[in-house]
Formats: sequence, C-alpha cells, structure tokens
Amino acid sequence: MVKKGNITEYLHFAGENAGAARLHSFTGGLRENMVPESGTAVLSGHLPNLVDTLNQFAKENGLDFTYEELAGGQVTVTIIGKSAHGASPQSGVNGATYLAKFLTQFDFAGPAKDYLDVAGNILLNDHEGKNLKIAHVDEKMGALSMNAGVFRFDESKVDNTIALNIRYPKGTSPEAIQNVLEQLPVTKVTLSEHGHTPHYVPMEDPLVQTLLAVYEKQTGLKGHEQVIGGGTFGRLLKRGVAYGAMFPDYIDTMHQANEFIDVEDLFRAAAIYAEAIYELIK
Repeated sequence: MVKKGNITEYLHFAGENAGAARLHSFTGGLRENMVPESGTAVLSGHLPNLVDTLNQFAKENGLDFTYEELAGGQVTVTIIGKSAHGASPQSGVNGATYLAKFLTQFDFAGPAKDYLDVAGNILLNDHEGKNLKIAHVDEKMGALSMNAGVFRFDESKVDNTIALNIRYPKGTSPEAIQNVLEQLPVTKVTLSEHGHTPHYVPMEDPLVQTLLAVYEKQTGLKGHEQVIGGGTFGRLLKRGVAYGAMFPDYIDTMHQANEFIDVEDLFRAAAIYAEAIYELIK
C-alpha cells in the first residue's frame, strides 16, 4: 500500500496596493486539505464593466457568483465552485483561483497584482504542479498533486499567504519544492510544522496479504494495492496501511457539502473490518 508524502508550503506576499484598481481583501478556503468551494474579494477603484464581464466569465466557466455594492465605493465579488478532497484537487472547482483569474484583467499593481497573478495565472487548475515547475512522477507512487487550499490577503497586513497542500512521491522533497517556489514573486516560502514522508508497505507483507484476502472473500472482487495522496493514520505505523471503505463505483463526497456514505457500503465495510480484525489477532 502506497501513500505519498504530504506537506503544506506557504507563499508569502506583502499587502501594498498600487494601480487604478485596489484589492482590499481576498479570502478563500477553510482547510489546506480541501479545495476551496468559493473565493471572495473586496475591491474598489477603476473596475470597468465589472458586472458584465463577471457574468460573462461565470457563464464561460460554468460558475456561480454573487456581487454586492458596499459603502465607500467598495464592492464584494464571490465566485462559487465546488469543494473536494485536497488529495484529488482535480475533482473540485477551486473558486478562489477562478476569482483571481477573473481579477487579473484589471489594473492592480504591486504585491496585490503578484498575489492575483500567482493565484489566477499559475495555480488555476495546476493540479500536478506543472505551472509551478514542481511536477514530479515516480514509477510506483505516481504523480505529485497540488491543492491551493487557503487564501488570505488583507491590504492592512504585511504578511499575506496562499497555502499549497502538496502530496509528493519519492524522488522529491519539501525542501526541493520550496527552492523552486521561491522563484515566484513572493517575499518568502515557508513549510508547515508537520508533514509526512512517502510511505510504502509491499503487497507481499503478511499484514497486507491478510487484509486483501478478507476483502476478496467478503466482496468477490480482486484485491490490489493502490496509491493514495490522502493522509491516513496508517502511516503512523511502520507496517500500517489504509484499509478504507471506498468500493468500486463509490460516489466520493469527501470534504464536500453534504458528505455521505451509502448504508449498504457502511454495513459491508463493517463486516470486512470485523473479519480482518479477527484474522489479525488469531
């Protein structure tokens, strides 16, 4: 069973604004391991045809949006996408990066412009880190994946961030990724305090063989090893593996609104776990 390494790297920006358009704030995302369902920006200044261009952009990309006029000539714009698990960012629609992409057409300048350019022109749909130049593929563990999970920009703050949650295979490292990210127009790049290195337990291991045998007996399906980017407690043990309840044709709603599991799948998983525990403690 194969688990990729897991690290969050933070891109840091100053908060100054210049230019005809002004970015007062930009927010998106709740957790680093979730695709942000939406992004919200508070703006002012020269924003020609804002509502018309926003409506056209949303239609072209299949997005929803809200728009509100505030006091003092400010406006709030929110673009709504779809949340998903950070280990599979391609399954979601990152509302924050789409909002940033939309805003890059206006005349922002300074660190605010850098923030929007990175978020909208580099991070948008860059699920394998190709635009970031951190893409890496291992023969067994597969490709690196990147989720731009949390966006926090406030013009009054000297330190604003974008959190990139990266699931990486063997052959690269958080430090190597950090060195590349530092080439972006950022003030610095920092690493999360905690991370996980890649973890692998081969199919030939007796523990894995037992688990696969129980799965095959209970389901009638052929068991096999699988590469995942998700963070599980299996990696806390030297021979630990993830043994989950996602069956073929399972509808994956992890980290989405109204997350659920079918009752029949829940019962089937319980039976598998019970027999697996029995076989392992005999």
